Amino acid sequence: MAMYTPEYQPTGNEVAIIETSKGTIRVQLAGEDAPIHVGNFVELSNKGFYNGLKFHRFVPGFVIQGGDPNTRELDSEQVIAGADNPYSGLGTGGPGYTIKEEFTTNPNNRHEDGALAMARSQDPNSAGSQFYLCLGPQYGLDSGYTVFGQTVEGIDVIGKLRVGDEIVSISIEGANA
Repeated sequence: MAMYTPEYQPTGNEVAIIETSKGTIRVQLAGEDAPIHVGNFVELSNKGFYNGLKFHRFVPGFVIQGGDPNTRELDSEQVIAGADNPYSGLGTGGPGYTIKEEFTTNPNNRHEDGALAMARSQDPNSAGSQFYLCLGPQYGLDSGYTVFGQTVEGIDVIGKLRVGDEIVSISIEGANA
């Protein structure tokens, strides 16, 4: 799969407004620490890539994960039904490219409660569109996954999210369009 470098150059002022079926989450993006991940997330968000996707993975006390385009055409019940089925294809979708890891270069790569980070496969350079939000500190992930934002509002909303809940939209405040 092709490696992609986003055109968008973050300023460090970007805030993601993640509208979900359970409420709004505001995340300060770490554009200076993880410019490739933030640039990619801003571009996908601005294209409406995330609108209507569902959260497909929930591990209590660990993470809630979304951003898989394979959930777009499914309703919540179908996502719930497929969540524990390894043959459902959930968790395998992406934007058609991958981005370079930044966990080795991000000086603040800390999986704090409410951290926003990119999911990936075994290849460190395989992140694309799937992201997760930490449900409590997950420092064991620091050396293998790129953190590119920290929740500043809506940590209570993150705690309510479950498999099948919808990402209504993601907009970016402070992005130079």
